[in-house]
Amino acid sequence: MTIAFVYPGQGAQTIGMGRDLADAYPAAKAVFDEVDEALGEKLSTLIWEGDADELTLTQNAQPALMATSMAAMAALKAEGVTVDKAAYVAGHSLGEYAALCAAGTFSLADTARLLRIRGRAMQAAVPVGQGAMAALLGLSFDQAEAVAAEAAQGEVCQVANQNDPAQNVVSGSKAAVERAIDLAKAAGAKRALLLPVSAPFHCALMAPAAEEMAGALADVTMNAPAVPVVANVVAEAVTDPEQIRKLLLERIAQSDAVITTALVPGKKAPLLMTTEMVEAMSPGALVVDLAAEQGGNCELTEAGETVEHNGVKIIGPVDLPSTMAVHASDMYSRNISTYLLHLVNDGKLNLDPEDELVTGPRVSGELDAAAAKEEENPAEGHEPEAEAGEGEPSDG
Repeated sequence: MTIAFVYPGQGAQTIGMGRDLADAYPAAKAVFDEVDEALGEKLSTLIWEGDADELTLTQNAQPALMATSMAAMAALKAEGVTVDKAAYVAGHSLGEYAALCAAGTFSLADTARLLRIRGRAMQAAVPVGQGAMAALLGLSFDQAEAVAAEAAQGEVCQVANQNDPAQNVVSGSKAAVERAIDLAKAAGAKRALLLPVSAPFHCALMAPAAEEMAGALADVTMNAPAVPVVANVVAEAVTDPEQIRKLLLERIAQSDAVITTALVPGKKAPLLMTTEMVEAMSPGALVVDLAAEQGGNCELTEAGETVEHNGVKIIGPVDLPSTMAVHASDMYSRNISTYLLHLVNDGKLNLDPEDELVTGPRVSGELDAAAAKEEENPAEGHEPEAEAGEGEPSDG
């Protein structure tokens, strides 16, 4: 008999999960304790006693599900069932990180921190309530793609996961996904329902999160897994750590603009984007490699040059600190001139007390309508107050 361990993705979380394991197995409790320590907070308290909506937030659900999965593995190990008895490990989406942790590619503490970074980056990419995912049951992949394309209407809506030939998941802007549900039902889907997630994973809206994860993955140690890991992207077993790292980042190819920033003090910049990854991008896409001076995060980067490869531009800026003063001064002068123009109406200074752009920056007290009028048209014979140093003492 062939054994495989498969770990769940987001949407499987529930308040109280793993508590019975922690009560029954000291090794399972130790898993939750280690994750709490790695994150610097009592995530276990949220998992067992917290609010379901807070647990559903991506930054919490991802490390929470991984911790519960690893607690289950610790309990199995206590009963004599170890990961090396499996032919494969795999996971749905974030579950792939749990699979890599179980197989020893990542340490438990590193996996917890990676998933907290991943969760925060994904949530920051799309604010809560603006994105959604939905499962479409009973439609083929081609039908699901057609539904997503019709539902998009200028927004993002695309097939994110193909769970089996007749179960597909769409992801994107909330309104577009809701349209996809209605269209799927009209197309004959057996069921079409929203998933309990707080962000639209695995779609173009997640591009900023992919960039942040590239830097995070560059900073952790990756070991060869004890058993082959089935990668989500290619649905094939992999064992080479560098190949695993690249596959975890492969969705970066969906981006039209990528900014890389990964640096390791005293070392050459880590390679995050291979030539193959650049060639997977669409013509007209852009890569800005801010690590160019230290060798670059992109294999094609040339320090101080702009390189074009297969229609993709790779920019390698150097000496960025020296340019900050120029750009900061330019931005400051533009902001000041725009603000002053806002205060002038028909050639006259207009200090509107109802305008928060006027009242907000004031540091000398309240501005009322009478004062504004007086400042604009001072009465004849009225002498302005003396400036500090012109006859009146000042506190300095």
